[in-house]
Amino acid sequence: MNPTDHIRRKLAAIIAADVAGYSRLISLDETRTVQTLSAYRAIFDTLIAEHGGRIANTAGDSVLAEFASALDAVECCISIQLRLDRETAGLSEDSALRFRIGIHLGDVVIQGDDLLGDGVNVAARLEGIAEPGGICISGVVFDQIEGKLSQAIQPLGLQSLKNIRRPIEAYAISVRSRPNTPEAKSLASSKFQQEVRYCRSADGVRLAYSIVGNGPPLIKSANWINHLELDWELPIYRSFLLGLARHHTLVRYDARGNGLSDWDQSEVSLDAWVNDFEAVIDAVGYERFPILGFSQGCAVSLTYAVRHPERVSRLILLGGFALGRNKRPSTTPADLDRYKAISTLMRLGWSSEDPTFRQMMTSQLLPEATKEQAQAFNEMQRRCLSAESAARYYETVSNFDIRDILPKVSVPTLVLHVRGDVMVPIEEGRRMAEGIPGARFVSRPGKNHIPLEHDPGIQQFFEEVEFFLKS
Repeated sequence: MNPTDHIRRKLAAIIAADVAGYSRLISLDETRTVQTLSAYRAIFDTLIAEHGGRIANTAGDSVLAEFASALDAVECCISIQLRLDRETAGLSEDSALRFRIGIHLGDVVIQGDDLLGDGVNVAARLEGIAEPGGICISGVVFDQIEGKLSQAIQPLGLQSLKNIRRPIEAYAISVRSRPNTPEAKSLASSKFQQEVRYCRSADGVRLAYSIVGNGPPLIKSANWINHLELDWELPIYRSFLLGLARHHTLVRYDARGNGLSDWDQSEVSLDAWVNDFEAVIDAVGYERFPILGFSQGCAVSLTYAVRHPERVSRLILLGGFALGRNKRPSTTPADLDRYKAISTLMRLGWSSEDPTFRQMMTSQLLPEATKEQAQAFNEMQRRCLSAESAARYYETVSNFDIRDILPKVSVPTLVLHVRGDVMVPIEEGRRMAEGIPGARFVSRPGKNHIPLEHDPGIQQFFEEVEFFLKS
């Protein structure tokens, strides 16, 4: 390049869009997919022009466009997704052609009609973590549009994006309509409209908690993979939460490093998690209440109950354990090597666009999940917490040993466990129950660690819980 040549740059709001699963759709029906893509591209062209934008490049199934205003870019993309959502109404998820869109405000290099540079790269990587039919924006864009939209915006925390040197703060805008099912109608009722609030733990970590339903309170301690919003939107925890909130005011929260709570947390330990639970309880203001603990949340619930027996009326523990996998007598040196390898793979593969590693975790947590549920949980893992947080959680929980506090539990306790649980063997739940004075142990049929709508023991779970709380 001639030294006198000047690289042209400008600040622009960039949108990057492509079709989720385009190669798979092409392999299923090439002609129909190409024709549909052409029709949807016409919608892009029209709406981008109407909102004052310019298409800089199209290649294959992708679209790159620029706007002078971040708000114009976001409003345009919302209009596009709403229009395309109407176009795909009635189609199955396997056949619907849905775009993912990323938006960033940054410096770009002008090369003819095309745009290059960091601003484009960040938008493209944000598009990669958007859900099909959704929009993912950077923190810079969020700062420009905050308070100017009616759509809900969900914090995704700091994201380590491929080939981007620094973590990017990301937010999701979900604009797809809910299916018209009995479950969706329940979620749309005022009873199930959750209210999200925030508080701070003792060390300053910001925690998101929510309140939904009505009736006597039930406090659920946080577990590993939670997201106050996604838990309702994806077909994993939704039915479980509906069942809990049907007769109770359900209070739950995202643990540090998870979901809507701060991702950039300092300490990951059982004490820190119990301190977080205390902060949420103090913020809610209930004097006495029952607690539901799930998986590693059982250790948090038990520790809180020993510290504050006067505030806990009853304990319900689902899929829990007193000893982490590294501490169990049955663990061999080969097992320890395998667990260490899993931690390494978490750091390397958790945030990857390829879900292969996350599918391994899904197969252990949800061996009887449907294809839709497995795909949703693969995506949920990536969006709920960072790779580093996932690895730190896994390592911390693997070293749990709360056997010393079990004899100190003085509140009525119900322990439930699935007989075929792959992630936490039923023997661990039984041993935990044996150490708690007067605890009642109930085994249920099934294999899924996370309770799903069609599990054979799910109705028994709700019946046992209601009987225990009312007795």
